[in-house]
Amino acid sequence: MAIIKKFRIKSFKNINTLIDFENVSLAYGNRLILDNISFKINEGQIFGMLGPNGVGKSTIFNLITGLIKPKNGQIKIAGENVIDFPIYYRTKKFKVGYVPQYGGYFNDLTLHDNLKAISEIIIDNKNYRTERIDYLISKFELDNLKDIKAKFLSGGQKKKLVIALSLLSEPKVLLLDECFAALDVLTIKMLQEIIVNLQQENRITICICDHQARDLLACVDEAMILSNGKVIAKDTPNNLVNDINAKNAYFGDSFKFN
Repeated sequence: MAIIKKFRIKSFKNINTLIDFENVSLAYGNRLILDNISFKINEGQIFGMLGPNGVGKSTIFNLITGLIKPKNGQIKIAGENVIDFPIYYRTKKFKVGYVPQYGGYFNDLTLHDNLKAISEIIIDNKNYRTERIDYLISKFELDNLKDIKAKFLSGGQKKKLVIALSLLSEPKVLLLDECFAALDVLTIKMLQEIIVNLQQENRITICICDHQARDLLACVDEAMILSNGKVIAKDTPNNLVNDINAKNAYFGDSFKFN
């Protein structure tokens, strides 16, 4: 597949770190998931996470949102340590949006009513609520689907809906968990274009974790490889696939990107 990204942000005129993990560890019982990891995600960046099953990619998302708390270390968002901040406060203050791998919508509500239900929780102004819903329906070309129940939508249409739901609150950070999983090639290409457009048009910082390495690398500015609880490598896509540590831990010798 051709590279979707029209440009890659290799450097920023003003580099602002938005998410900062400092010596973070987490264990479930005797099983160590994250072992003293440190990494940064810059404002306005599309950042990717790759690694084998169970390596801790989704766990990192749960740590950012506040669903779980690390054993030790600091997690900073916009320079503030958020370890003791509850989920709702992180969402409200730092405008963190989350797109889960599965679900994220009401099966028996129409596409429009899904947006309406969530907007009533997070948008106080009724007029702006309607304006925001209409904008997202138009942006994702969902006009002809707005009266269809979510359970009858295709995989790609459901993914569009969940992303639209996450954008109702106008997040500054968007976390996408396994967003390319179980989608056909054309739908993946559509989703890649949506992700890049969100960065270009809305300056949203986006973090993606997925097992579809080529699809992820085609639309990120930078990615990291996790293995055995550690950050093995972190670099631009072209550099990452040639990194010896990344090859040994994840890609292997036969992986081709371009």
